[in-house]
This record gives sequence, structure tokens and C-alpha cells, in this order.
Amino acid sequence: MSAMSLVKVQERAPDLVSLYKTAGDSLRGRGLEGMRAAVYLVLDRSGSMRPYYRDGTMQHLADQVLSLSAHLDDDGIVPVVFFSTDVDGSADLKLGGHRGRVHQLHANLGHMGRTNYHWAMDQVIDHYLDSGSREPALVVFQTDGGPTSKLAAERYLCKAARLPLFWQFVGFGDPDSSEFTFLRKLDALDAPARRIVDNAAFFHAGKTPKSTGDRRLFDQLLREFPSWLAAARAAGIVQ
Repeated sequence: MSAMSLVKVQERAPDLVSLYKTAGDSLRGRGLEGMRAAVYLVLDRSGSMRPYYRDGTMQHLADQVLSLSAHLDDDGIVPVVFFSTDVDGSADLKLGGHRGRVHQLHANLGHMGRTNYHWAMDQVIDHYLDSGSREPALVVFQTDGGPTSKLAAERYLCKAARLPLFWQFVGFGDPDSSEFTFLRKLDALDAPARRIVDNAAFFHAGKTPKSTGDRRLFDQLLREFPSWLAAARAAGIVQ
């Protein structure tokens, strides 16, 4: 069973019912029906991201992730971290209070800077540890390019491999851009030589991510999650 029933989603967020149903299909297709996990959303606010906030792409991604979370976590909340040069801000995205929420939060965060992954990763790690959760967590980490501090991002990912956190990176923009060379490298870091398990995956959503089909997006977000779960359980990372 899903963490939140269809009836609850219909009552609190009728606009997300279609996304909720599609997310459920993807979970069943990956053998994850009945799975419990926390879900985080990390959003890039570097200057080049401005058009994606303006045209509603970022809000749509948040709605998709919140709909997926409703199957995995019964609190109806997705912690969101906005980052650029540093962490720009963080907030909770709540089922029923989600409409226009990302646009509103973004508008109040001011200057859009450069791209540094590791501060956002640190924020997610701290939040997870402070929560006291023993469930695994799926971190949807969106960006439109590689970080300024590549070594720091690599170190954080390798250290975080000992925690029950899976990092699903989602790229926005030109798939042929050299901006994504680092993310492909990060996805391919050796395990266990560099990290105890492979704790990350990379999916490119294209130049117009809002037009990516919902089923395709959910399938990609969950593509490597089951294999990570198996490896993490074998290593004693996930109970």
C-alpha cells in the first residue's frame, strides 16, 4: 500500500491526482510498491536557471516529486533546499499547500549566484540526521550544470555513501553541453574503491524538462533506486 491513499490525495491536493497515479505505476513497475522512504528536493538557483523558474518548470518538478513522495512517506511533506553559490534557503513543500509555493519561495530568496553542490548536500545530510529517521531517503537533486567546487561535491558524495541517502541528479539544459561532464563522472565513481556503494544516478531531462512525460520522469527518478537499496542493505547501510 502507498503511504498516503488516493482518497487523502483527492481531499488535500486534487490537482495532483493524475501525477499521483502515474507515480504509483512507476513504483509498481520498479517493484517498489509499499516501499517507505523520505524524499528530498534540491533546486538550483544559479543565474542560468532564471527561465525555468519563470515558465513554471520548477514548480512542475516540485509537484511531480511531491506526488511521488505521497506513495513513500505519509507526512505529505518534501523538504526543499535551494542552492546557488551557497544554500539560498530551505522550506517544506506540503501536500495541499504546494500550489505556487516554489515560485513564491524563489521570488523571496533574492540574488541568484553560481553553482556549488556541496553546501546543499550538507544541508540535506544535516536535516536527515537531525530527523532521526531510519528509513532510506531519495534525494532529487536538480541542476543545469556542473559545480564550481567539483572536488568538494565529489568528497561529499563519497562520504555520504555510508548514509541511507540516494542522490538522483536531474539535469536541465542542452544534453550535449560540457556542463554535464562532471555529473556523468560523479555517477560513474568506482564503488567500493571510492565509495562503499554506488549512491547516485544521473538523468538528463533535456532543454524543455516541463515537456518530459510524467511517466518517463518517474521511471528515471526510480531507475537505479532499487539496485542501490539492495547494495545498501547488503552493506548494512539500510536496515
